[in-house]
Amino acid sequence: MRPVGRNAGIPANLPVSTIASARQQVDDSTDPIKTRLEIIMSIERTPFHQDPVIIVSAARTPMGGFQGDLQSLSATELGSIAIRAAVERAGIESADVQHVLFGCVLPAGLGQAPARQAALGAGLGNATLCSTVNKMCGSGMQTAIMAHDLLMADSTAVVVAGGMESMSNAPYLLDRARNGYRMGHGKVLDHMFLDGLEDAYEPGRLMGAFAEDCAGSNGFSREAQDAFALASLARAQEAIADGHFDAEIVPVQVTVGKESRQIIHDEQPPKARPDKIPTLKPAFREGGTVTAANSSSISDGAAALLLMRQSEAQRRGLRPLAVFYAHAAFADQPCLFPTAPIGAIQRLLSKTGWALDDVDLFEINEAFAVVPLVAMSELGLAHEKVNVNGGACALGHPIGASGARIIVTLLAALQRRQLKRGVAAICIGGGEATAVAIEIID
Repeated sequence: MRPVGRNAGIPANLPVSTIASARQQVDDSTDPIKTRLEIIMSIERTPFHQDPVIIVSAARTPMGGFQGDLQSLSATELGSIAIRAAVERAGIESADVQHVLFGCVLPAGLGQAPARQAALGAGLGNATLCSTVNKMCGSGMQTAIMAHDLLMADSTAVVVAGGMESMSNAPYLLDRARNGYRMGHGKVLDHMFLDGLEDAYEPGRLMGAFAEDCAGSNGFSREAQDAFALASLARAQEAIADGHFDAEIVPVQVTVGKESRQIIHDEQPPKARPDKIPTLKPAFREGGTVTAANSSSISDGAAALLLMRQSEAQRRGLRPLAVFYAHAAFADQPCLFPTAPIGAIQRLLSKTGWALDDVDLFEINEAFAVVPLVAMSELGLAHEKVNVNGGACALGHPIGASGARIIVTLLAALQRRQLKRGVAAICIGGGEATAVAIEIID
């Protein structure tokens, strides 16, 4: 039944004190209709809900280098490891998970329904509904956004969201093999490049070429980008040495030949040579500023989050990690994807009502160093708040997983530092970006 009279138009799912305050504003106003509209608009900008979506657990694999520590595992096997860990850490039964939403950008050769494979490989039940999501680098974050919205719509009760990628195992493609190579030279296409790293609108142009454009148009020198990459590496190396990633990482058992060993740390930071970074040649343009070091590295890995409504967690007696406070997205010209996180963060803060100073930590994916650099410059963010344990320039960027990985890392960083509010944002090939806001539950 729709509210009438003084309550008309005021959402009914608000605390009594909020409804009373809104009603008083209407009563005191000389223009009740205008006041009622202003109240509704204000409420819609505030993602408060009496029964919000919460993150109960989070886990990720170590990030493996290209054809490195994790190359013997497929994307779906990595996904299974992350999903199993998230469910175990939540303290629920595998049969309790109703939905799995999992990102994967390079599915060729994996077989049908990669998310379903990952879920069943993690020991989840046959009744679990599964969907594989491809939103480029934003895939892992988009699954968390979709999980949030499914839960808010009461369409499900327990969801695992995340992403997975084995860039090491992305196959090569024969695009004309079905119809036949009639004569002359054929070609072999790289699935990783074609579907992951190259622009769809300027075929053959790598994402790094657009990072070059962004650096040039925004005045970021080679030295500035290298300095950021060096800082990212130093932070990641320190975080590994001090055990700051231990809470988020699930060890991975790998077998190569007759040798079996356990991978417990991100592979690439310990192997990096900081002294070589200033000497590297530009990777995407003669005389350019973007190099292999101030770009993210090609990687393997997976990350997972388990989400439900607060009432569901209370019913089960679970201790949640954080409230999934809000999410936002932004789209621009495909060539402008490096700056898209700026718009996503601005929209997110407008939704939450938070000022920049209200946010304790930011995770802005380092697809290229220039992406967080331009966001920090335009938004006025202090580097001390951004990617405090390093980012993809040091850790790597398994493209289907990174959107979830940065949320997992943000959660752990906030908890370790006893901070409260965090924002994670990621740029997406094609000109988009997404961002999420989380708030730690004491």
